[in-house]
Amino acid sequence: MAASLKDKLREHRKRLGYSLDDLARLSDSSKSYLWELENRDTRKPSAEKLTKIAEALEVTTGYLLDDKADMDESQIKEAFFRKFSRLDGDDKKRIQDMIEAWGKKK
Repeated sequence: MAASLKDKLREHRKRLGYSLDDLARLSDSSKSYLWELENRDTRKPSAEKLTKIAEALEVTTGYLLDDKADMDESQIKEAFFRKFSRLDGDDKKRIQDMIEAWGKKK
């Protein structure tokens, strides 16, 4: 089901259990700015703000901007790989080791 930016922001914020204060802290935004994004159609965030909000909500900027986009497997994978790419080398190695171990289970 297609949704607007404001609907997607609210939906994913609530899915993660974040208050507006939580999301503001995580995205370096103000609570009032996020409230406006969720409640007014006329607000358009900058690319920098939208990127930080998308990262905090574990989605992509493309998904947030596309009113016709639904959260599908490709969106989930892209958000995961963005988070993975920001990890340090040791954490990446641990995750790769876990995946290897899970793949050997039978």
